[in-house]
Amino acid sequence: MNSFGTGPAATLIDEQNAMLALTALLEQEQEQLIAADIERIAVLTEPKAQAATQMAELTQKRHDALTAAGHEASEIGMQAWLETAVAPAGATDAWKKLIAMAEEAKEINRINGTLINKQMVRNQTVLNVLQHGSVQGSPVYGPKGQTESKSIGRHIVA
Repeated sequence: MNSFGTGPAATLIDEQNAMLALTALLEQEQEQLIAADIERIAVLTEPKAQAATQMAELTQKRHDALTAAGHEASEIGMQAWLETAVAPAGATDAWKKLIAMAEEAKEINRINGTLINKQMVRNQTVLNVLQHGSVQGSPVYGPKGQTESKSIGRHIVA
């Protein structure tokens, strides 16, 4: 329930709840990335998109309320509004908590991106080996899917 009225702080509790949900999904994603469980990662895609959409909608509501209150629709504008006499008690603490939660989610997302990039590099390395051979360049599979080998030897001239 909302305890901050109808102004720019009205969505803060809902934003915190949405951020908790998004963070939980990011943590699940991280666990699946570590386990390299592609199927479970794929299952998280839609809920993650929905959570991000919900966060964007709530942020837009807060920005609209800030604009209506005569402040910039941004974090700076929110901070300025919180310093006014009309800001309800507890709104500043709720805002600080939301910012801290967003930073935590951002860090988890950054780590997930790093895990994804590492997995992509591993996959590309495996593909290169299968397509072009070992690191030294001797082919493993030819264009027809057959193994190939290079014969290294001397030719006898008669």
